[in-house]
Amino acid sequence: METSPSIFLRPFDLSDAEDVLKWAGDDDVTRYLRWTSVKTVEEARQHILQTAIPHPWRRSICLLKDGRSIGCVSVRPDTGDGRCRADLGYAVSRQFWGRGIATAAVRMAVEQAFEIFPDVVRLQAVVEVENEASRKVLEKAGFEKEGLLKKYGFCKGGIRDMFLYSFVKVLKEEMGEIGK
Repeated sequence: METSPSIFLRPFDLSDAEDVLKWAGDDDVTRYLRWTSVKTVEEARQHILQTAIPHPWRRSICLLKDGRSIGCVSVRPDTGDGRCRADLGYAVSRQFWGRGIATAAVRMAVEQAFEIFPDVVRLQAVVEVENEASRKVLEKAGFEKEGLLKKYGFCKGGIRDMFLYSFVKVLKEEMGEIGK
C-alpha cells in the first residue's frame, strides 16, 4: 500500500479553478455528491465563487508539497435548536483514492470544526448504502454508524437509502461523570 501524501486544509481561492476542474469534473468523484460535475474552468471558478467561498466551512484538501487542490471537505453547522450538530461532507480526486487522504482530511475537519464552532458537539454524515468506500473513510476517522435511513436523500435523479454516521464530542461534564 502506498503511503498517504502529506495534506493540509485551506480555504478555496479562484486560483484553484484548474485543479478543482480535475477532481470536481470527474463523474466518478461526484457520483454520490448532491451537485453535478463541473465541465469547464469557468464552471469551476463559478463553483468556487458561489458555493465554496460562501460556505460556512468548506476547505480545499491540498498536497503539502505543492499546495494544489485534490478535493474538499466541508462542515455545515445547523442553527437554532440544532446548533449542537453539523453535517460533514467530502470528496477526493480519484487519483488519490485508497491512500488515506479522505480519512486524514475528515480527521482534520473534525478537530477544526469543534474548535471553530463551539456549540457543535455532534458531527454527522449521511452516506448512500452503495458507497462502501465512503463508509470505510468515516469508520476509520472514528465515526459510528447509527442506522439506516430509508428513502432519505435525493441524489442524481433518485431517492436513496442512506446510513447515518456520527462523531460525538465528549464534553467535560461527561468526563467528570465517567470518573465517578
